[in-house]
Amino acid sequence: MPSLHAILEGLLYLSGDEGLSIKQLLSCFETEAVNEEELLKALDAMMEEYLQADHGIELVCYGGNYKFVSKEMLHPYAEKLFAATKMATLSNAALETLAIIAYKQPITRVEIEEIRGVGCDMMIRKLLARSLIKECGRSDAPGRPFLYEVTKEFMDTFQLESLKELPDLPNFKEQVDEELFDEEIINSETDTK
Repeated sequence: MPSLHAILEGLLYLSGDEGLSIKQLLSCFETEAVNEEELLKALDAMMEEYLQADHGIELVCYGGNYKFVSKEMLHPYAEKLFAATKMATLSNAALETLAIIAYKQPITRVEIEEIRGVGCDMMIRKLLARSLIKECGRSDAPGRPFLYEVTKEFMDTFQLESLKELPDLPNFKEQVDEELFDEEIINSETDTK
């Protein structure tokens, strides 16, 4: 079995920006004999380890959730990285995610994934890093997931004064109803012949 440290590290990495609570972590160890005291001790040891200068990330606990964040020392390097990539074109996946957020904001990651049909955690991170979207609170849904909305940088990038300038979305329900109606007419005409 992998070490408790390795398992916690992997689980916290997978949880991303949302992090994990002690309760969530304990539920992962139901079959193993890991109690809350051992878990807290391991998390404290990990926090100490990641504070060392040879790590670019640290383990923090905000609002009862443990998560990895980049260290403050990375800020000037991250600025250069994202300044260089900011002007790069957005991929289709990024544009899809961004469009969903712009039209449906505020919206959670899970709601975006339901619309797109694929995971979008990495895409949200990239859009956050480019300052095209931002967290704007938490949903009342179970787990209190983050809500996302577009930023002033989004408005500047796409030269919009307000979101009202976004093009209207096509009404797919009417289109589907019309197609069904057309098929029914065609089918009834062929039945009568």
